[in-house]
This record gives sequence, C-alpha cells and structure tokens, in this order.
Amino acid sequence: MAVEGSDRVVRSERRLAWRVGFFRWFFLLSMLRMFAAPASKDFFGRELVPWPTWEWALCALVPVLLIFLSRRPDDWEDLRGERGLIKWALILYLFYALMWAVGTGAWTLWIAVGICLAGFAGMWQLNRKERLRAG
Repeated sequence: MAVEGSDRVVRSERRLAWRVGFFRWFFLLSMLRMFAAPASKDFFGRELVPWPTWEWALCALVPVLLIFLSRRPDDWEDLRGERGLIKWALILYLFYALMWAVGTGAWTLWIAVGICLAGFAGMWQLNRKERLRAG
C-alpha cells in the first residue's frame, strides 16, 4: 500500500513538472511571436508577420489552464516558485491584449483579456484558500 501511495505522488509530481515545462516553453514561444512583427519590420523593412490576434487568446489560456489543473492544495503549494512567472505572464498577456483590443478594436483580443482576468481570479481564489488552510 505504501508503494502505491508513493507511486501516485511521483506520478502527480511528474505531471506537474510536465505542465510547468509546457507553460514555460509556451511562454517563451509567445514572447518570440510577439516580437516577430516588429523584428520583421526592422530587418526587412516591412511587416512579414502580423501582430498576434487570435493566437494571443490561446497564449493567455495556457497559464490559466496551469492554474486550473493545479487547484489541489498540494499542487498549488508545489507551484509556489512558479507563481511569480505565472502572474507576470498573465500581466503581460493582459497588457498586450488590452492595449491592442482598445487600439485596433479586435474582438478576439477581448477574449484574451477575459481569460487573463479569469486567471487572476483563479490565483486570488487559490491563494485565499491557502491562507485559510494555513490559518
């Protein structure tokens, strides 16, 4: 029985590590995607790659999924070191989406704004549960 419990813990930690790794890679790729438009204009004199629109909502969804999948108290505790990066990713996604949604009127970026706000609400709720559990 003890082996089954420890095996379950190892599998849970492995799944969490995969989720965090996916989030980090996706965040890196989203940053490359965001800077591709101005870089192509600088290097080639014209915009070869447009600014992100619909894919930005997908980028914003990744940290929210990580928060949602890590809503168990033990998983949320294990994400303590990643919470800052998750928060900054959401801030960046929200800032870009809000800036371009207001500036260009792209409705798909309003979806990204809503996703980011849902991520902040999820983080707030999990942090609140953690404080209540500790106190």
